Amino acid sequence: MPCVRTVLGLLAACGAIAFLGYCIYFDRSRRGDPAFKRRLREKRRAQQRKAEGRGAQLWDPAKNEKLQEFFLQEVRMGELCLSRGEDRMGVEHLSNALLVCGQPQELLKVFKHTLPPKVFEMLLHKIPLICQQFEADMNEQEYLEDDRD
Repeated sequence: MPCVRTVLGLLAACGAIAFLGYCIYFDRSRRGDPAFKRRLREKRRAQQRKAEGRGAQLWDPAKNEKLQEFFLQEVRMGELCLSRGEDRMGVEHLSNALLVCGQPQELLKVFKHTLPPKVFEMLLHKIPLICQQFEADMNEQEYLEDDRD
């Protein structure tokens, strides 16, 4: 009389082979379906258009001008606050300007030579906090864009 373990092992092997066969059959029928191929092409084209649209948004000249205006406004506000003795607000505005600056290393060099050492140290301590806030805002924006799709 066959052992129970042997019978159960054979049943498990047969079940696994049947499942694998069904997976292969289903995959072949799915790939051979003309509607599947059409949907797959449409999906890839939509993703490509979406990626191209995002690339166009990044280099939009109107947005670039707005960023430049924002940068100059933040630098002016930072200088104004520092001249009034409001160091914290001045550092806040200067860190915002640093965030949108195209060459932040160069701007930091300028700040190092023009700002008082105390204010420059405050600015250096503020940079990681601003970067974390920026990343959180970008992640939230991407999450909201993904929800619209």
